[in-house]
Amino acid sequence: MERKIVKTGDGSTTIQLTEWNEQYHSMHGAVQEAKHVFLKMGFDFWKELHSETTLLHILEIGFGTGLNALLTLIHAEKFQQNIHYEGVEAYPVLAEEIAQLNYLEAAQAETYASVFEKMHQTSWEQTETITEAFQLKKRKQHFETIIDVDQHDLIYFDAFGARVQPELWGESIFEKMYTALKTGGVLVTYAAKGSVRRAMQAVGFTVERLPGPPGKREMLRAVKG
Repeated sequence: MERKIVKTGDGSTTIQLTEWNEQYHSMHGAVQEAKHVFLKMGFDFWKELHSETTLLHILEIGFGTGLNALLTLIHAEKFQQNIHYEGVEAYPVLAEEIAQLNYLEAAQAETYASVFEKMHQTSWEQTETITEAFQLKKRKQHFETIIDVDQHDLIYFDAFGARVQPELWGESIFEKMYTALKTGGVLVTYAAKGSVRRAMQAVGFTVERLPGPPGKREMLRAVKG
C-alpha cells in the first residue's frame, strides 16, 4: 500500500495511506489532536483522579509514529510522573519515514531529538529505559491477540478508523481493553461514532462524549467501573 508524508492543519506531518485515504493522525493537526485527545482528556483526567500515584501504566493501541509516546514523556515531566508505556503495533513504521516527520519542530521539542530517536531504536518486546522516569515496551502484535489482565491505568486507543478497519472497533476488541485495564482505568479515543460508544458500553464501560480536537466535534472517554 502506497504511503506518503503529508502536512496537517497545524503544520505537523503525518503518514497517509493513499489507497485507504487514511492517515496516522488528524489532517486538522497531528500534534494538536494528540495533545487534546490523549494528554488533556486522558492523562490529565487520570492525574486529577490519582494525583498521588507514583507510576502510571499506559497502553497505546497503535504505536505508529511514536508521537503520542513522545508527547506523553514531555508532558509527564511537568508532573514528575513516572511512566511505564507499552505501545502495540502490528506494522512498525519504517526508520526512513520517521526521519521525514517534523514532530520535534512542530511541538517545539527539538531538545528531545535524542529521546525520540531512542524510542524508535529500542528493541521490540523488551522494556527499555528511555529516561529515568519513562520506560517503554514496544509490542509487535495484532490488537486482536492482546490478553493483558488488570495491567494498565490508561489506554490510548489510536487505531485506524472504523471506516477502513471496522473489526478494530467492535465489542470483542473493547472487551479486551476492559480486561486489560485496572478497576478505575480510563480509555480515550478520537472516535465518536454511536456504534463505537455502544460497543464500549456493552462490555461494561461507562462512556461519555467530550468535545473533540480541532476539526472534530466529539470524542469518547470510557472508564472501567
